[in-house]
Amino acid sequence: MTVLKLLRDKLLEVGLSEDAARRIENAPLKLNSAGFDPWGLQPEYAKVVVAAVEWLYRHYFRVETAGTGHIPQGRVLIIANHGGQVPVDGMLLGLSLLLDTQPPRIGRAMVERWSPTIPFVGTFFSRIGQVVGDPQNARDLLNNDECVLVFPEGTRGSGKLFPSRYQLQRFGTGFVRLALETKTPIVPAAIIGCEEMYPGIYHIEALAKLLKTPYFPVTPFFPLLGPLGMLPLPTKVTIRFGEPLRFEGDPDGADADIQRMVNQVKDALKREIDVGLRLRGSAIFNKAAK
Repeated sequence: MTVLKLLRDKLLEVGLSEDAARRIENAPLKLNSAGFDPWGLQPEYAKVVVAAVEWLYRHYFRVETAGTGHIPQGRVLIIANHGGQVPVDGMLLGLSLLLDTQPPRIGRAMVERWSPTIPFVGTFFSRIGQVVGDPQNARDLLNNDECVLVFPEGTRGSGKLFPSRYQLQRFGTGFVRLALETKTPIVPAAIIGCEEMYPGIYHIEALAKLLKTPYFPVTPFFPLLGPLGMLPLPTKVTIRFGEPLRFEGDPDGADADIQRMVNQVKDALKREIDVGLRLRGSAIFNKAAK
């Protein structure tokens, strides 16, 4: 038995709750004889990852969810706001679908195309069910009745500086065309708390170009405190799922018609964000509800 296997087994024993293990096993997946789904997800690998981050979800970020009953079974597009410089919000949204939704869902986040160019990241993402944000990938997932997560702001949202937190940036329109084509309901998901965990105050464009990343953020703690400054602040996170939106029309319709539908989704998401901000109080010092 290798050292890595011993560490993995110990992590599963200590870090993975029985409920989380059962939810992964009961999630609707279509696996081949080797235990992989068509996009590379491996439930046993996912268990190790969840074991490593479930404590963060429950106790560090103290995530609470509202409106999970709005998520329909079968194919669905979850449309969420983006922020916080690094994709912690995507991780927490995926965990909420697995750990706090009944029945549990495996969220398939559409990740940025540059992400798999980072060593080991591409394999890691595929093993936990994340997929490069290509329209054909999203189409195939929805036709397989999967739960697909889209952040229409893209890096415009994730890289927002602190003064612009919770101000929705321009949405792409592709997700609405995809929903029309595949007859998929859209559920807005407001993520409250992630936009304060890495309060960006500046972007160093020269370093971003050198590292081939969309931006290189400066926060009050990074890079001043070195690796310690990369730790996210323990912000209280709330995820609010709104009522599903269903659209009908031509997926190849006029841009103006598609944009009106996009605006409806954006407005619904903004309403959920506003409610979440009004209810939360302090971003950091709120405790999880008993």
